Amino acid sequence: MKKIFNFILIAALTGSFVTLFSCSDEYLEKEPPGSAAGTVMESSEGIEALLIGTYSSVQGQQRFGGALGTDWTYGGGASDDCYKGTSTGDQNNFNAVERYEALPSNAYMSNRWQDCYDGVARSNLTLEFLWTVQGGDNPIDDARATVVEAEAKFLRAWFHFKATRVFWKIPYVKTQTELGETLPEEVPNDSEGWDDIEADLQYAIDNLPETSPLGEVGRATKYAAMAVKAHAHMYQNELSSAKPLLDEIINSNVFSLVDNYNDNFDMTTENNAESIFEIQAATSGSNHSALVLAGPCMHQSGPAGLGWGFYQPSQNLFEAFQVSDEGLPVLDVADREPLAHDMGVASSVAFTPTDHFLDPRVDWTISRRGIDFLGWGICEGASWIRQQDNGGPYMTKKFMHKAENQSLNAYGRGFDNGKNFRAIRYGHILLWRAEVAVEENELDYARQLVNMIRERAKGSDVVMGKVSTTVFDGNEIVVDWTQPAANYKVEPYPVGAVAFATQEEARKAVRLEERLEFATEGMRFFDLRRWGIIADVLNAYIAEDVKFRTFLTGAVFNSEEDDYWPLPESQLDLQDVLQQDPAYQ
Repeated sequence: MKKIFNFILIAALTGSFVTLFSCSDEYLEKEPPGSAAGTVMESSEGIEALLIGTYSSVQGQQRFGGALGTDWTYGGGASDDCYKGTSTGDQNNFNAVERYEALPSNAYMSNRWQDCYDGVARSNLTLEFLWTVQGGDNPIDDARATVVEAEAKFLRAWFHFKATRVFWKIPYVKTQTELGETLPEEVPNDSEGWDDIEADLQYAIDNLPETSPLGEVGRATKYAAMAVKAHAHMYQNELSSAKPLLDEIINSNVFSLVDNYNDNFDMTTENNAESIFEIQAATSGSNHSALVLAGPCMHQSGPAGLGWGFYQPSQNLFEAFQVSDEGLPVLDVADREPLAHDMGVASSVAFTPTDHFLDPRVDWTISRRGIDFLGWGICEGASWIRQQDNGGPYMTKKFMHKAENQSLNAYGRGFDNGKNFRAIRYGHILLWRAEVAVEENELDYARQLVNMIRERAKGSDVVMGKVSTTVFDGNEIVVDWTQPAANYKVEPYPVGAVAFATQEEARKAVRLEERLEFATEGMRFFDLRRWGIIADVLNAYIAEDVKFRTFLTGAVFNSEEDDYWPLPESQLDLQDVLQQDPAYQ
């Protein structure tokens, strides 16, 4: 499998030059390169190395407060999808994020800002060097130069998009050439940045090829730029602007849903027909390029205990996967049945998992007692969980690798595995288009789009291994590997389904499908916010969750104060031009 992040090959070129900027008091302004840097970098090889270094920043560097690659902290841990997990005192800054109490002095705010604007600075450095080379005596091929500029502008838009998801308003920082006499640190945060994000993405759409540049997977394509621009319009509730972009991607027939849902999370089926923009990771015998989430969210104990036990799915999320006798989702939380859980139940004490009908995607998403954990063994419950009373009885699965793929993680023990993250896949496009269809009252078309996702779920492989053991006390676990692990059922919505009889019900159906399909993938908080239902959903979630665990006792989500996180105090102190979110003044 070819990856664009080959650090061994590019180290000599990029070791010191892609860090010509910092994220301290001059985080936005690159230092002038020395003569050696100019000699080496002002070349085709130098430009390509700088661009690869910019792609590498998409992963992010700060595991917790940055969370750039997957948005797990802000999109997942601050939502009703997941808890911080681990132990009470671990990563106290995360506690404030989960309870909607983060202040400008919280280090996570600086971490996120740094990761975003480190990527912005790398994008701008690539553009400046490109333009320098093109204006010199040894320019690179014009066609390639145009694509490089398009890739760099796509990435610049991506990093700013990641900033505006978290912060109220942001400075959109361009190159010094584009800014003219304005210095980067003089750019105000007077907007959400959408116009500039869209402009950079439009340049990428106009100039990127339909297939991966240079034939290297992981690079941005025309369709990736279209998907991100459509997503930007969805964030702004500009559905009529998102619609033609989504339609063009669908009508291109370039992408399709893979047969098995879990192929989107398997190391051996990366860069598949469903992937539109995939964040690359890899390991070699001496190095790795890894998403910084993998290790933290792995089990801390048991055969798969390679990690730290963060990012534990909520009981609310688990119960969202229940279905009716007909195999259809239960749209209203009030209509869902409480599902059996082993919270507070030691592994040595008998416990029988729920036999309620469940959407099979649940056990590709959530690790729970009595179910095989990706071939590492049957999860034994509390003995595999770091601090169950704090983080609950579950763990995530999508970021951990299968036991049979452990050998693919050649560097270290698999903590920083080489598993890619499908940041945008065809499933996103179908369900975003379903959202548009609902708002245009094309309810049956929305049903058809949702059914494409549900039909795939129905035809996918399920987790196998029916466990009859109820006590895990060191004795042999009895498993029938010929039987599904749980009572799985999922069906498409039939013609005339009540769920698509009205806009209100169809809206619920599409939104729930997005939650089920992309659970724990860092989308949930941002989706609730753009749908305008975040306060109602999260406060109802808090009211129920405090009956399950105590961590959120006293927490309140205020949509006027907690919809965004504060700008970091450290940057406000350094840049007078930046204005704090009024909610934190």
